[in-house]
Amino acid sequence: MKRYLVTGAAGFIGANFLKYLLKKYEEDIYVVVLDKLTYAGNLGTIKDEIADSRVRFVKGDIRNAELVANIFAETDIDYVVNFAAESHVDRSIANPQLFLETNILGTQNMLDCARKAWYRGKDSEGKPLYAEGKKFLQVSTDEVYGDLPLDRPDLLFTEQTPLHTSSPYSSSKAAADLLAGAYGRTYGLPVTISRCSNNYGPYQFPEKLIPLMIVNALADRPLPVYGRGLNVRDWLYVGDHCRAIDLVVNHGRIGEVYN
Repeated sequence: MKRYLVTGAAGFIGANFLKYLLKKYEEDIYVVVLDKLTYAGNLGTIKDEIADSRVRFVKGDIRNAELVANIFAETDIDYVVNFAAESHVDRSIANPQLFLETNILGTQNMLDCARKAWYRGKDSEGKPLYAEGKKFLQVSTDEVYGDLPLDRPDLLFTEQTPLHTSSPYSSSKAAADLLAGAYGRTYGLPVTISRCSNNYGPYQFPEKLIPLMIVNALADRPLPVYGRGLNVRDWLYVGDHCRAIDLVVNHGRIGEVYN
């Protein structure tokens, strides 16, 4: 049986991932859900899942070191999938500090708790050893790469594209990615990073573009356009994203970044 700690699973992508896991793996899984239930978290989305005997729900903050350490002490976690984050660009411009505290300090706390729980000493060369089969997946965003010019449709982001952030949100996610990488290189923690484009699909919070446009159109309200309407977005269906995360968790190489 594999034991997961999934943070932010009352949010849009996390909720879809939780549903995906329980459906795919049936009895061979146990999931601890850690969610602070901020404005974007909806417990109703996962009410059936948290009633499942294979799921334990914990309300709390990823910055709470004692709480997270207790989860690791009580359950032999194999995989951490860290979705928990403040993720709305406009909100990050209005209140950058909240994004730095949650996305950077929260991720650092999760990494540190995993490091302490999984650490098993050092090998003959003095390199840190961790319990076998463990993995920490930091779920990130392609916004850490910045923007592509509209007149160059041939250009694409790759895993080697330099980070070039443009908002407090993307900067906080880039910092979290760098911390995850640093924990891998400095402490040998088994870390991978995934970076996705904009997601769409069921249970998305209505402030996001597609549900916002649908709700406004149904209510005969104006459809807000960012800037002069020149921006182009790449879209990923949340179910496809969940399948990709599952592949990275189970088959991804330690230390790699996956777009």
